[in-house]
Amino acid sequence: MRSGELAARVGVNIQTLRYYERRGLLPPPERSSGGHRLYPPDTVARLTVIKAAQRLGFTLDEVADLLGTGRRRHPTPDLRQQALGKIAEIDRRIADLTAIRGTLTEVVEAECDSLTNCTCPDCPLPYLTIA
Repeated sequence: MRSGELAARVGVNIQTLRYYERRGLLPPPERSSGGHRLYPPDTVARLTVIKAAQRLGFTLDEVADLLGTGRRRHPTPDLRQQALGKIAEIDRRIADLTAIRGTLTEVVEAECDSLTNCTCPDCPLPYLTIA
């Protein structure tokens, strides 16, 4: 299938396909006599896996590593270990976001109205006097 058809089926743009080729996430496609890229049907599944891994928080470098693992055709702990690492990263981000949410809630409850000249008692935010 040609680039446009593949891109439409997977929901990416053609530049994404070319970028993934340059990154080695997609093997170089065959070319038609007119020079058009022709992708095999299994490219749809590969792209679906790449996009799913990205939605789970894996970077393209991590996806490349995982795809490399898949090409070895024997079980390895790589996916499990990387998934555990992602869970730990997500837990850290959740903790950070929870702390941010708590501070913002304090700001709302204290009725703060300015970062630089807050007049609310016991302001939860450190503010600066800008001269």
